[in-house]
Amino acid sequence: MEQKKKEKTFKQMLWISMISMTMMFAGLTSAYVVSKGREDWVSFVLPSAFFISTILIILSSLSFYIAKRNLLAGEQTKTTLWLVVTLILGLSFVFYQFNGFNQLIEAGLYTTGKQSNVASSFLYVITGAHLLHIFAGIIALITVLVRNITGKYSVASHLGFSLGSIFWHFVDALWIYLFVFFYFIG
Repeated sequence: MEQKKKEKTFKQMLWISMISMTMMFAGLTSAYVVSKGREDWVSFVLPSAFFISTILIILSSLSFYIAKRNLLAGEQTKTTLWLVVTLILGLSFVFYQFNGFNQLIEAGLYTTGKQSNVASSFLYVITGAHLLHIFAGIIALITVLVRNITGKYSVASHLGFSLGSIFWHFVDALWIYLFVFFYFIG
């Protein structure tokens, strides 16, 4: 009974955190929409690297899902393999996000200084905030990977794995929302 109570408590804490993060990004994207009415607003095209990073993040969610299915099937080695794939895809996502920032700079879109504008500043702040959450997700993913390698998870006991999975899928879905938002609203 104690395990069920612990699981319920940790999942509630995670959900409350994710709701708070969602509210923060809803506020930021709402401010973006309101600011679009400014006279000095500059429209921009999303960097091609953001398209690639979106594909990578979707694939990382798929690989984490496969890892969890393998865990529940009692396949620790396959679970580890798919967690490594997820980590590589997550790190690749970060790499392409920074490539996207470089593409924005090459296009003359800066976050601060004389050459900056409100639109690009919003883009940097919102995507930067998302990257902070991705870094938290990568730390959680590394923790899940190490715990899986050391045999801490089993078919019957995998709370940390499940929490890591929920958070990873959340930050993935959050990026997809942001990408679609910037693609159609930006």
